[in-house]
Amino acid sequence: MATLQKIRNKGKILIFTVGIALFAFIAEEFVRSLSYTQTERHQRVGEIYGDKINVQDFNAQVEEYTDVIKFTQGVNTLSDDQLSMIRDQVWQSIVNEKVIQHECEKLGITVTDAEMQNIINTGRNPMLAQTPFRTQQGTFDVNALKQFLNQYNEIMNNPEIGSEIKEQYTQMNNYWKFIEKTIRQQTLNQKYQTLLSGLLVSNPVSAQANFDGRTSEADIYMAALPFSSVKDDDVKVEESDINAKYQEMKEMFRNEQETRDIKYIDIKVTASDDDKANLQKEMEGYAQALAEGADPAKTVREAASLVAYSPLPVSAKSLPHDIAEQLDSLTVGSQVGPFVHDHDNTINIVRLLGKVSLPDSVELRQIAAPGNDMAAIEKTADSIMNALNAGANFDTIAKKYDQPATKVWITSSQYEGQTIDENNRKFLSTINTAAVGTYNKIVLDGQGVIIAQVTDRRNIVNKYDVAVIKRTIDFSKDTYNKAFNDFSSFLAGNAKAEDIEANAAQAGYTVQTRNNVSSTEHNVAGVRSTREAMRWLFNEKTKTGDVSPLYECGDNDHLLVIILQGIHQKGYLTADDEQIHTYLTAEVTKDKKAALLLEKMSAAKSVADVAKMEGAVTDTVKHITFTGNAFISKVGSSEPALSGSVSKAQKGEFKSGIKGKAAVYAYQVLSQKKNDVKYDQKQEEQRLQQTASRSLSSYMSELVQKANISDRRYIFF
Repeated sequence: MATLQKIRNKGKILIFTVGIALFAFIAEEFVRSLSYTQTERHQRVGEIYGDKINVQDFNAQVEEYTDVIKFTQGVNTLSDDQLSMIRDQVWQSIVNEKVIQHECEKLGITVTDAEMQNIINTGRNPMLAQTPFRTQQGTFDVNALKQFLNQYNEIMNNPEIGSEIKEQYTQMNNYWKFIEKTIRQQTLNQKYQTLLSGLLVSNPVSAQANFDGRTSEADIYMAALPFSSVKDDDVKVEESDINAKYQEMKEMFRNEQETRDIKYIDIKVTASDDDKANLQKEMEGYAQALAEGADPAKTVREAASLVAYSPLPVSAKSLPHDIAEQLDSLTVGSQVGPFVHDHDNTINIVRLLGKVSLPDSVELRQIAAPGNDMAAIEKTADSIMNALNAGANFDTIAKKYDQPATKVWITSSQYEGQTIDENNRKFLSTINTAAVGTYNKIVLDGQGVIIAQVTDRRNIVNKYDVAVIKRTIDFSKDTYNKAFNDFSSFLAGNAKAEDIEANAAQAGYTVQTRNNVSSTEHNVAGVRSTREAMRWLFNEKTKTGDVSPLYECGDNDHLLVIILQGIHQKGYLTADDEQIHTYLTAEVTKDKKAALLLEKMSAAKSVADVAKMEGAVTDTVKHITFTGNAFISKVGSSEPALSGSVSKAQKGEFKSGIKGKAAVYAYQVLSQKKNDVKYDQKQEEQRLQQTASRSLSSYMSELVQKANISDRRYIFF
């Protein structure tokens, strides 16, 4: 009892203590939950229909597609521009997939495994023909696929198979899984499109009206009062007029993603006069060395030329255009340069060392002489040469040494511009100069002996032994530092946006404007490597009027600063947007001019009456149909309203007060006729059906508008 009493006496303290402990626990869980939420948000690359796209998942799909591109193109690396394009394609693919799946789930549309198997078995899907599983005729071979899948499982489960072979099979299997996944998505899309197409039907009344609209035509004599005949000062545009016009045309101003308006200063650092003079002096030294007979390969290498020296004569097409165009004016042993080419900002020297006529393409077959060492290999090679020269059959000897001796073509484009070692030089030099039908023993240092027979030579062209020194006219470190320091000093003294705009010109800088920059662009103002600038621009904390840090970007040759001028949220752009306000003002101005001209024309009883009015133009317009927009050359505009009016008028009838896109019209129908085309109701209904189906091409953009898509890729890439 005493213990219970103590508890009662200390009850308030205990309750307070327990309360504090519970609060601490709840607070800890809240902080942990908040931390997780923030972490998850920082890892979110986008959102579609509320589904969050994690950057790791996005990167996994990018990597998958990148592997597909590498596999199909036979390359190991891709450029930054190619990777950016792949990310765009993957993102668009994810958006399309999510949007279609969202709609199909509501409708109960699916693609079953049985359907997929049937598509694969029939082999008619075009993507299947892009796989390696094909017949000799190029059609898809399902049996080859099944054989591969069986082999894949056997190889991956066999510990004795090397990792290199397993890697090749893995790449092939991943490619197949990508094809299979893509076909499944394509099929789902096709089902949805088929459903939509089935909702669009024609009828005999529409078919007849469409036929009449195409085949009935009229000639008219018209008079027009162009809007340009009214001075702008004669109409007054109020803000209320602009707001009313905005409501009328609001759907034109839908903004599918947030955009921002900027002003910016972009400085491209270029070589100073001192930099150019120093480079000129250096190049003159190389020119003198070449003229005095220095080793061309060594000199070109020491000069760090953008065009490497080739130990083989090369064709003009393998050289830069500005270098190739110099060759015809040079004689062997002469040179030109240093000379500057502005188009690629380089200084150049060209020395022509030799000129020969050689085939651009050579067909050959070859046998690699076998042996345990070079002595044995050369002995075998001599034996093969003796046999061939004595009349032995090349294929028979090749078969004796288990070699196919297949004829292959080697073209200049396969090796020109590539690094060529001494063995390759010796091999290529031999086959390029060998006569057709002759046998050639080619000893490759440390690699063996090749017996090669040239079987054909094609396209004899001039090839050149030429030493080229091409150097970019780069700025020096001192020049870059001066540009950086000068710009930094300017920004330090002009920290506010208005100061930058007011004083930039005096300091020698140009402030440029760029409106509606979107986060899906890969750079700012067309300057490479501006990811950090893009992150700053679209950061939630960046406000209108803010000035960015100074960014060093481009190919380490640009200095960039940005002023945020305006933010256009996703949704509808507003009427006070500068560009939209200007557009609406022009539209209201045209409406008010049209009203004045319509009133002016209202008293006219004939085309002649209108023709007498100030500013009027007249013309005879022929072959006007309802389905074709009449083009009025005198006002330079297509006029659908005029076509519609003429199609309902009778021969000889006068009509006026037709408001067009560029003028107000009055006309009289001179003649009417129907083209000599037989009406086919079924064909006309099919024509309407096709037209309606084409209009479905915009269905995806309509669905995307409803998907509430958030794209935050700019944060990561």
